[in-house]
Amino acid sequence: MIPLHFSSEVAKARETGTAIIALESTIITHGMPFPQNVETARLVEADVRASGAVPATIAVMDGKLHIGLEDAELDMLGQAEGVAKLSRADIAACIASGRTGATTVAATMIAAHLAGISVFATGGIGGVHRGAETSFDISADLHELAQTPVTVVAAGAKAILDLPKTFEVLETLGVPVIAFGQDMLPAFWSATSDLPAPLRMDDAEDIAKAFRTRQAMGLQGGQLVTNPIPKNAEIPSDVLAPIIAQALQEADDAKISAKAVTPFLLGRIFELTEGRSLDANIALVRNNARLAAQIAVALSKS
Repeated sequence: MIPLHFSSEVAKARETGTAIIALESTIITHGMPFPQNVETARLVEADVRASGAVPATIAVMDGKLHIGLEDAELDMLGQAEGVAKLSRADIAACIASGRTGATTVAATMIAAHLAGISVFATGGIGGVHRGAETSFDISADLHELAQTPVTVVAAGAKAILDLPKTFEVLETLGVPVIAFGQDMLPAFWSATSDLPAPLRMDDAEDIAKAFRTRQAMGLQGGQLVTNPIPKNAEIPSDVLAPIIAQALQEADDAKISAKAVTPFLLGRIFELTEGRSLDANIALVRNNARLAAQIAVALSKS
């Protein structure tokens, strides 16, 4: 087993049986500039604590897999340069070579499972990119959800993706997709979409019970809880559609591909919305952290 480096807060929570929430680190290193990235990370961690759980921000630093970061480590990560963006394919190589890397959804799920953490809060999952029928650009997040037993709370898949194909792949892979409190799937920056939810649950206890039932049945993989962004923070889909189309065209014209696509698109959408997309992103991540904490607390009591 690879040694895990637990923060003091997470180590204490493990000893006392307190609910723990995994948090990814790419939002810190690839999502926004310093110091806003660290300020946002601390806000999300505070939301988790206020909801009765302990946050465990996950990252690889100097070849060590950290489950939870101390304040100084969070500052260091927020200011680090050349940080790798880690998924299933490269997390082991990053650790073995002593490098520093930030975890995506897939890598965070892997680390969380290694640490015995069952709930993970993020912004939005990766999925099937538009034009994937020719590029074959499909996020490893989808297969991770199908094989790693972690409940992931997100505001749906990122709106820059092909959402119908993304959820079709999840259905094919047998991943439960649960909409929280509504009958349609959210679309990241937008609270609703035109996609009906395969499943709906209205309270954290039922979501926790569904996870335990899957474990009892020996079913592989996790479950995706799609939590709509608060209405007062959303950007309606009709406002976003032409902006996303423009950003996609610019990426295509510049021949941007692979891991560079998502950061480019998110950056251009930030510029085209005059920062509104980042404000929405922060609101939805915090909202997801609160729901994830409620689910983890319910799991800790079951």
